[in-house]
Amino acid sequence: MEEIKNEYVRRTQRDYSVSFKLSVVSEIERGEISVTGAQRKYGIQGNATVINWLRKYGTFDWENQTPSNMPKSKEQKILELEQKIKLLEKQKAFLEKQAENSDKKALFFDMMIDMAEKEFNIPIRKNSLPEQSTDSPENIK
Repeated sequence: MEEIKNEYVRRTQRDYSVSFKLSVVSEIERGEISVTGAQRKYGIQGNATVINWLRKYGTFDWENQTPSNMPKSKEQKILELEQKIKLLEKQKAFLEKQAENSDKKALFFDMMIDMAEKEFNIPIRKNSLPEQSTDSPENIK
């Protein structure tokens, strides 16, 4: 029988998306996994990394050691919303840049296919077939 080894995967800080952090935090807060268990399960290197995520994204009030279900002041809400807006603007800019890059790649690939078709005198792109008729005897039952 072959043994299955759990190999340690070294990760960098760039590997952790906000959605990943939030999912780890919610998993810990629901009691499904411990902090050290999350570090082992997901290959998180730093000892304080998950704790910092809990402080930043969790619902636990670390100053008073109680769950933070207390109502927040208007200033706190405004600051939190401003932080969320900044985060969403960064994500939007990143996604727009990715979309622009993918458009450029698509144009580049189209140009490469056109060049290959001309150079080798062969059709590379498939011709689309005409739509099939829906009123043929086989389709009507």
